Amino acid sequence: MARNFLQITDLKRSEAWNMLTRAKEIKASNWRSTLLNGKTIILLFEKASTRTRISFEVAIRALGGNVLFMTNKESQLGRNEPLRDTARVLSRYVQGVVVRTFAQESLEELASVGTIPVINALTDLHHPCQVMSDMLTIFENTPDLPSLKVAWVGDGNNMANSWLHAAMYFPFTLHLAVPKGYEPDSGILQHARESGANVVLTHDPKEAVSEAHYVNTDVWASMGQEDAANERREIFAPFQVNSRLLALAHPECKVLHCLPAKRGEEITDNVLEGESSLVWDQAENRLHMQKALLEWVYDEHHV
Repeated sequence: MARNFLQITDLKRSEAWNMLTRAKEIKASNWRSTLLNGKTIILLFEKASTRTRISFEVAIRALGGNVLFMTNKESQLGRNEPLRDTARVLSRYVQGVVVRTFAQESLEELASVGTIPVINALTDLHHPCQVMSDMLTIFENTPDLPSLKVAWVGDGNNMANSWLHAAMYFPFTLHLAVPKGYEPDSGILQHARESGANVVLTHDPKEAVSEAHYVNTDVWASMGQEDAANERREIFAPFQVNSRLLALAHPECKVLHCLPAKRGEEITDNVLEGESSLVWDQAENRLHMQKALLEWVYDEHHV
């Protein structure tokens, strides 16, 4: 049976921890592998990408695999071919599919009908690869996770949802500050709280950032929400990560942003480029985490 990675909760808690430590080892050793020799992985992207696409392509090749890239416009998906038909055909051509799309249900259908691993490279509901990479960035800087307060400031989007899943697996305190009406998925929030995750939801960014060790944000209008960008800009203005807000955080607070950033909107240029910013390490860590993730998917004996 194929191993799929559709959300962080597809991992066991021990596997999530092992993936974190494994990615750190891989980064330190500039590790390469022959695990994917003879295998071809297809990247099927309906949404634009820089870091996700490149990190997966480089990671797949570092493990000895071949990679193909295709958008829906270059396939019959652009002409509304049923996903179940695509899943069956791809399962006979390649040994895995990395998908970046809109609906989480599309991933689940590909995984349920196909016989090859499916990896979530982003949906509107989850961005698990990004958040696991962000956990690597935090872990390599401050491995004492139980002592940490992590703040999410902005939209209750796919990143916020995956941060809730991360809080179920790793022992930090998560404070989410979002405008009213822009909360994360209610079912995911409830699941996280019921699992024992230390999660606080507020509509006050100052409360969330107060004494935080990490402050994390994302664009106010994600892909597919461009028509609402002007409205969101007004609503989210008090949630900008700037020097005034960061003055409330822990003195050694670090700033995260999954990129791309709208400088001057959700984050100011001086913060993104400042000494507290870890965004470039964070972007690099996508590569190392993708390698560890691929190892988990294809080497059942390792993790």
